[in-house]
Amino acid sequence: MEPAPPNPGRLMAERTPRKERIEPSFGASKATRKSDELSVTAEDRVVAPAPRGKSGSRKAAGAKTGGKKAGEKPSGRNKAAGAKSKRGGGGGSGGGEGATRRRIFKFLRTFVYWSFIAGIWAAIAAACVVGYYAVRLPAMSSWSIPARPPNARIVSVDGKLIANRGQTGGEAMRLDEMSPYIPMAVIAIEDRRFREHFGIDPIGLARALATNLLTGRTVQGGSTLTQQLAKNLFLEPERTLERKVQEAVLAIWLETKFSKDEILELYLNRVYFGSGAYGVDAAARRYFNKSARDVTLDEAAIIAGLLKAPSRYSPARDPKAAEARAQVVLAAMRRSGFITDREAAQALAMQPASARRYRRGSQQYVADMVMAQLPALIGEMRTDVVIDTTVDLDLQQLAGSIIADTIAKNGAKSRISQGALVSLDGTGAIRALVGGKDYSQSQYNRASDAERQPGSAFKPIVYLTALEAGRTPESMREDAPVKIGKWTPENYDRKYRGQVSLSTGLAYSLNTIAAQLVMEVGPKAVIETAHRLGIRSTLQDNASIALGTSEVTLMELTGAYAPFANGGYAVTPWLIRRVTTSEGKVLYERKGTPAKPVVRARELGMMNAMLERVVSDGTGKRAAFPGWEIAGKTGTTQNSRDALFVGYTANLITGIWYGNDDGSPTAHVTGGTLPAESWSKFMAAAHKGVPVSELPGRYVPQAPAEAQGGQIASGSEQPFGDGRNTFGTGQAGGPRPGADIGGADNQRRPRNILELLFGRRQG
Repeated sequence: MEPAPPNPGRLMAERTPRKERIEPSFGASKATRKSDELSVTAEDRVVAPAPRGKSGSRKAAGAKTGGKKAGEKPSGRNKAAGAKSKRGGGGGSGGGEGATRRRIFKFLRTFVYWSFIAGIWAAIAAACVVGYYAVRLPAMSSWSIPARPPNARIVSVDGKLIANRGQTGGEAMRLDEMSPYIPMAVIAIEDRRFREHFGIDPIGLARALATNLLTGRTVQGGSTLTQQLAKNLFLEPERTLERKVQEAVLAIWLETKFSKDEILELYLNRVYFGSGAYGVDAAARRYFNKSARDVTLDEAAIIAGLLKAPSRYSPARDPKAAEARAQVVLAAMRRSGFITDREAAQALAMQPASARRYRRGSQQYVADMVMAQLPALIGEMRTDVVIDTTVDLDLQQLAGSIIADTIAKNGAKSRISQGALVSLDGTGAIRALVGGKDYSQSQYNRASDAERQPGSAFKPIVYLTALEAGRTPESMREDAPVKIGKWTPENYDRKYRGQVSLSTGLAYSLNTIAAQLVMEVGPKAVIETAHRLGIRSTLQDNASIALGTSEVTLMELTGAYAPFANGGYAVTPWLIRRVTTSEGKVLYERKGTPAKPVVRARELGMMNAMLERVVSDGTGKRAAFPGWEIAGKTGTTQNSRDALFVGYTANLITGIWYGNDDGSPTAHVTGGTLPAESWSKFMAAAHKGVPVSELPGRYVPQAPAEAQGGQIASGSEQPFGDGRNTFGTGQAGGPRPGADIGGADNQRRPRNILELLFGRRQG
């Protein structure tokens, strides 16, 4: 009979009461086995440490491992285990904290591991992005610093700066030439780790990123000066990832090619400071009217502050904002150790800067003319150039202030809003030129570009034509109403003086006399004389040319008077003497050309005698100043729209105009009032310390016809041309015309009304 299968429940029940562990053996009991037999007993078993956990588990472990017979003392190991069990029993917090620490450690270890892995992949991805955008740049072998746009340095006859012109607005300067405060201020506020980084500043970039994240908006930029230079030199101003990557690549390239000082110098000469100013020299001249060499600490702080926002912090636009930004720059300079507390305090006490308006000053009209003429002389400007002009800067500034002050004081009551001035020497060299009262308000050059009626200032050309036809200053004409076709010219005061000499007619600017002379010699002859003297404008072939109704520029009208001052030679007003590169290579130099004689000695002496009388006894009395022989002529157009005075000494020829751009009438301003007064102020100052010279040509006047019974000259005077006097011989002490010039016909009475009106013999 097969035994029944064991009952698991019974077996468990039978095992339970057993108090000793049944150890495996090799077939022999402890009592029977021999000492040399291999066996394992409970005493030979290594007691395993009790597992941590609930106290019940520890008790169970104790029951299993500490099973001693009753009455036996526990061993030392069991005592320690028991003590440990007692401490752990009833509180598993110690074990729980340990488990928590292990879990945190495991989490951190995992996080660091995967972060490291992610960082590797991010670096690979970044390298791919950088590589992708970098290959879109031109080949590195072709990289070079683009040439700085050339600058034109325009200087006066004695080397003083008139203006800088070109795209930059200033000259390039070496780092050791500019004020040391400028690079200090720029480094302190824009890139204080400039001397330490390699073109990219990871620390600065991280700081800017953290600041922007904390504020929730962009308040700091992480670009270095080198990156900003790379952007300015090579890249378009776009906010794209591609541009930022290319900017970083180019910045690193710049750092490998140039020293820190070279990079800083390039940056300071290229960066934009607002108002068309590129580079620190342009900024210094734009805002403080000085060279970057002379910039003070507070001014350097203002210039550096412009870099963040040139328009917002411009001292010309908002001095308060410029001051506040400058104080931020000064604080940064102090933190960087560039300046002391005392220097910072002194600069912080500055008043808000009041910048001049852009390109202020009358000399800017000269600079405009220079730049307009330059291409015809040297072609395209490819390098920095120095342009030597004929302008005397002291006279130029004096002229500008006289025009501006006269309009400021008299503009409202006299109803004038603009003025212009041209001053030439005997060669035609422009010594001063003012194109308007304020260049910053209007750049239109009224001296060289505006064509206006000269009025009676044109009459000397009419009288010269009559003298060349045989008349003399003593030739008589009747000052009476004249009608030429439908035109009836009147004198300015609408009064008539009867029989007068030509000298009197010019001195008092009698319109009737000038009209008669034009009809005698013909308008075409007058036009030919005007062109010979240098007037290039189109003149109308009609009788009204006698009163200056054809429009001309102030410059060409002034130039037409020059032959009377220089001995009879024609001039063309000119401005540029020489053009050189900054290294001294001559690109252009004006060559002297033989002067062309256009006024003969006879007429030269007569004209100077008559035009001197205009100032001494006629309409130009207010132009007089002591010590010099002065000649000139007033001019006033219809309804007093334009008022002029053009006059000269043996040293200078100067013309002045006042009026309005829209041609509106003035408040009865004539050439003998404000223009003559301004002329006198300018010329008196211009002649201080200059050796006195006499006007060329000599003329001994005949006895006035008015004192000889009122006899009137006929129109039969013969041109003076005995072969001994030619154009250009009329210098001081030159030939003098004889007393019988004009012939006996000068003593004849008119035989009819036509002779009375026009001086022509009939029949």
